[in-house]
Amino acid sequence: MSKEYFEVKILDETAPLESVILGTARDLGTPFLKYVDPKEWESDFAPPEDFVTDPKSRYHIMNGTHPMESDLREENNHFIRTLIKYNVQVFQPITIPEANQIFTRDIGFVIGNVFIKSNMATRARQMEFFAIRDIVSKIANEVWFPPQSVKIEGGDVFPYHDKVFVGQAAKGSEGLRCDRTNKEAISYLQTKFPEKEIIPIYLNKSDKDAMKNCLHLDCAFQPIGNNDHCIVFKEGFGDPEQADMLIELFGGEANAIHIDAKQMFHMNSNIFSINPNVIVTGNNVEEFGKINEQLEDKGFTLEKIPYSESAKMEGLLRCSTLPLRRTY
Repeated sequence: MSKEYFEVKILDETAPLESVILGTARDLGTPFLKYVDPKEWESDFAPPEDFVTDPKSRYHIMNGTHPMESDLREENNHFIRTLIKYNVQVFQPITIPEANQIFTRDIGFVIGNVFIKSNMATRARQMEFFAIRDIVSKIANEVWFPPQSVKIEGGDVFPYHDKVFVGQAAKGSEGLRCDRTNKEAISYLQTKFPEKEIIPIYLNKSDKDAMKNCLHLDCAFQPIGNNDHCIVFKEGFGDPEQADMLIELFGGEANAIHIDAKQMFHMNSNIFSINPNVIVTGNNVEEFGKINEQLEDKGFTLEKIPYSESAKMEGLLRCSTLPLRRTY
């Protein structure tokens, strides 16, 4: 039986979505429970005996509030129904037993007409690519596999036509467990896309404090609309001038929605655009009420879905998606 091939194309974050790989919440297993309270750390670096990969997950594991699989499945189903409502073709990974596969954004990404497999910094997550391998095998365009020296995760990658913005650890944040995309990734993309400007964006990170940790670029920034609006957490940038540059490029200060550290903690910049007018966002009023009101005031149509349990693992709606094709 012949394969049914399809083409990929991603030039930005907001054009009408045609197809996407959405994460799955099936058979997550038990989260790593072996942790060390940050108060006992000898430095800002997570000690080897602590197995948790990000500070927000650690916070919820320590406090007994880590999400239940049944709740995560319900949230995942809400997201599927919302995408299908807008005639988006939804793929999902096959289930790997006892593996968290909700955040597909980090497994790979599309720039232009090329699919690029990520090399994730978290060793335990590297097997997640095999759950989408059958989907990737049907891509008619080129598929690239960077060398292992290139560490890169899709949450740090923002294509924008002739530019690609790539999250990097700011000075003082290098080498932390939450440092997910390295300098070799910048060099790799510059070599592979000589026609594009590859722009590193430096982010403040913390292995200890989720209120200070911008795990990926989408934790601090998100273009919306016709790329004429944006959401920005300016304190998350190692260089405030880079935040100003992005604001100016995506609509100017009048069209920028600024969020604070608490909103960043609740992942308010990690929403997802189905098209320039429709945005999927969280429905929890305490966590998303303010930004939802601002988005509606600017004329956006919001699809508000429950996603607060998924957010406890330091990811939200953009993190859960791997867009394959948008309409241009």
